[in-house]
Amino acid sequence: MTPIPRAPAARRRRSRITPARIGVYAFLVMAALFFLLPLYVMLVTSLKPMAEIRLGTLFALPRQATLAAWGVAWQSACTGLACNGIRGGFWNSVFIVVPSTVLSIAIGAVNGYALSFWRPRGAALLFGVLMMGAFIPAQVMVYPLVRLLAAAHLFSSLPGIVLIHTIFGMPVMTLLFRNYYAGLPLELFKAARIDGGGFWRIFLHLMLPMSTPVIVVAAIMQVTGIWNDFLLGLVFAGSENLPMTVQLNNIINTTTGERLYNVNMAATILTSLVPLALYFVSGRWFVRGIASGAVKG
Repeated sequence: MTPIPRAPAARRRRSRITPARIGVYAFLVMAALFFLLPLYVMLVTSLKPMAEIRLGTLFALPRQATLAAWGVAWQSACTGLACNGIRGGFWNSVFIVVPSTVLSIAIGAVNGYALSFWRPRGAALLFGVLMMGAFIPAQVMVYPLVRLLAAAHLFSSLPGIVLIHTIFGMPVMTLLFRNYYAGLPLELFKAARIDGGGFWRIFLHLMLPMSTPVIVVAAIMQVTGIWNDFLLGLVFAGSENLPMTVQLNNIINTTTGERLYNVNMAATILTSLVPLALYFVSGRWFVRGIASGAVKG
């Protein structure tokens, strides 16, 4: 039999370049430039001295790059009458985000695992109640929660805000993990039960190691939502602790006399540093988690 001649490698590579592919890449490049342009302007402005900013060269690279504005934004930028920079609010946000994210993901994972595989009596009703909590506006529950925290002596404290964020995050986390576990083969669970695995052993040794993609999705959702929160940090911090979070701290930064645009830009970048770093580090896991069950019904 006569072998079929194969096209040269260079010709095969050229054949893949089509007008549709060129159009897709052009659109992606334009979209990337559109979204990265504000970040670029913020970054170069934060590295310029005010004398250079007054020249109006918005898109030009700094002639004399300096990190002085970053130091001022972190240590001595004024928020009202206090000139302590954004470092206090930044660390408060970290102390709120870390336990709130860990607790809400842990509770949501256990709830989703139990509702997907063990299905206790009344599981459907419990899941429906949790979903009602996920779609009730937060403003409706603010006043009752303020009264409850005040009665428990947790109002106007970091543990109180952590508890509130955990409560608000639990329904969505339960939905996320339940949908993910519902897409896993039921035979894995049955085999583990036959081998004598109990509730916690199956969860810790079988389900949790398989949950890395959805855990990353849940972490990105929780960190972004809690870090960018205004309402809960404003209400539950109490008037004596404002501004407690870095977002509230940055939004009311004040100055007298000259407007320090480089300090403002540096403070804004520092404020958004944690969500940006999380997206850059775990971007591929986020896509994998979405594709592997996060949006399944």
